[in-house]
Amino acid sequence: MCLYRNIVWFIKGMREYTRSGFENASKTFVAKDLDVSLVGRSFMITGANSGIGKATAMAIAKKGGTVHIVCRNKERAERAREEIISASGNNEVYVHVLDLSETRKVWEFAEAFKKEHSSLNVLINNAGCMVNQREMNSDRLEKNFATNTLGVYVLTKCLMPLLEKSRDPRVITVSSGGMLVEKLNPDDLQTERAPFDGTMVYAQNKRQQVVMTEVWVKANPKIHFSVMHPGWADTPAVAKAMPQFHQMMRDRLRTAEQGADTVVWLAVSRATTAFPSGLFFQDRQPVSAHLPLAWTHSSRREVKVFMGRLEALAMAVKPSE
Repeated sequence: MCLYRNIVWFIKGMREYTRSGFENASKTFVAKDLDVSLVGRSFMITGANSGIGKATAMAIAKKGGTVHIVCRNKERAERAREEIISASGNNEVYVHVLDLSETRKVWEFAEAFKKEHSSLNVLINNAGCMVNQREMNSDRLEKNFATNTLGVYVLTKCLMPLLEKSRDPRVITVSSGGMLVEKLNPDDLQTERAPFDGTMVYAQNKRQQVVMTEVWVKANPKIHFSVMHPGWADTPAVAKAMPQFHQMMRDRLRTAEQGADTVVWLAVSRATTAFPSGLFFQDRQPVSAHLPLAWTHSSRREVKVFMGRLEALAMAVKPSE
């Protein structure tokens, strides 16, 4: 079954996830969906110093939105900020330095942000990592899981009260088509039992993001949630984490702007909220979060166990008041 899923995913990817897939899909895009002014609306984008995150920040800044870029490297973040301001003419771009793999610091950052800001309209969970060898953070948590899953969980959970106070609040999480080949495994969240394969760990984390979102939708009806797959984009992160794939597919990969298109659409378009909260999107359309005939659906017990363990890990490193 795993081999079947991988084959179907790759065939689907060659047809839909490449640059030509985007070009075909874009023929049906409604241009006026993005013809909006974002003056007075605030957006937080993690991992916005390069790639899809930076392209998203640039597009939002050009429409007048206030942009909070959250990055772990201050120098790269400041450089990105200068480029965004220069290209957009919008000075409302702010840098926040945070390593999402450090869960305790994510708590501290989110709590401080809530105290310093009266509103946040949109949170875009874009930052991610694919570490190909097992590494632990300062809290003894596996780094991919800490960044892609627990960091997203803590940041989103902590900022929800601020989002709920804001007009038209949205949360968009940038996932990956790789999650289509993975079924949620709540019993080995940090890959302690299975052989460590960075690509598959990343795919499992991305499946976890989809499951988290499905749970959040039920508990937070005031917020509109979306998860999306950007396709196969030519970004520094892909080149670093998957050099062979990048080399093989380089001429077919989407640009960062093409990868960011659906993120921007989900974040700013009025058309987005016509769809139910919690859907999985690709090229501005909701798509299934499961491949045909693939046994990747989670049981209620599996989801409950997963969310319970996630909460326990998050609370274990939460700083005391």
